[in-house]
Amino acid sequence: MANLKEVRNRIVSVSSTQQITSAMKMVSAAKLRRAQDAVTQMRPYAGKLKEILENLSASLDSSEGVFSRQREANNVLLIVVTSNRGLCGAFNANAIKQANFLAKKQYKGKQISVLCVGKKAADFFKKTEYKIVGSDLPRNASELFDKLTFDNVAPVAEKIMEAFAKGQFDRIDIIYNQFKNAAVQVTTVEQFLPVAPASQENKKSNAVTDYIFEPGKKEIVDDLIPRSLKTQFYKALLDSHAAEHGARMTAMHKATDNAKELIKALKLHYNKARQAAITGEILEIVGGAEALNN
Repeated sequence: MANLKEVRNRIVSVSSTQQITSAMKMVSAAKLRRAQDAVTQMRPYAGKLKEILENLSASLDSSEGVFSRQREANNVLLIVVTSNRGLCGAFNANAIKQANFLAKKQYKGKQISVLCVGKKAADFFKKTEYKIVGSDLPRNASELFDKLTFDNVAPVAEKIMEAFAKGQFDRIDIIYNQFKNAAVQVTTVEQFLPVAPASQENKKSNAVTDYIFEPGKKEIVDDLIPRSLKTQFYKALLDSHAAEHGARMTAMHKATDNAKELIKALKLHYNKARQAAITGEILEIVGGAEALNN
């Protein structure tokens, strides 16, 4: 009977877990809809602005665009975007793994600094040697996800751009999970600074790459490039935010299904054990009755 009690307690425990994972799945599904709408509305604007920025930067010289200056990448800043919470499968691990690969392989021998957006990345990289030294950049920006708006994100982007303009960093990359759909998130590395010129494929696909500037080229450059960079940074956070909820919804859906299968197996085991116990008791009673008759 002790075995039956243990199985019964296990069934109750797994049932409680199933209720929690099912509730978390529904919460993530509701949040995913809002996050998905936000990023899908932002992508066309951000994509077109980035296309204009790439074409514009190709026509600038080093004196005209401080954010387009190509320098040898001796000091590299990696902006790692993760979530503040777990229970979302390999979502956080993929971004952290990609950042580690860049730091140890692609930028081996360089001075690496890491800016963490999300508590999971901050908890991991605070144990490593990749730290921001001598800068007014935030040591982590986890609070951005508490209220993810352009007005809150823009000041952080401005500090990053200012650090590049002063020459503290020669290259800045953003590592985040790009949202495809609820079940697919693609770990992406984007060059944030310096602004990369348009690739040959983009030049061929775009019919017009030369612009007439009004009121003037300098005014356009001074306003467009910072705005585009802020938009690019904000879009990356929106992508990661939507991907997080998609990954958590998928993970909780699988956990709920696994709990259902486990409960089914435990109930089968419990019924078999109970039937065996009942059969044993019947045999004992029959055996006792036969002994009294003899």
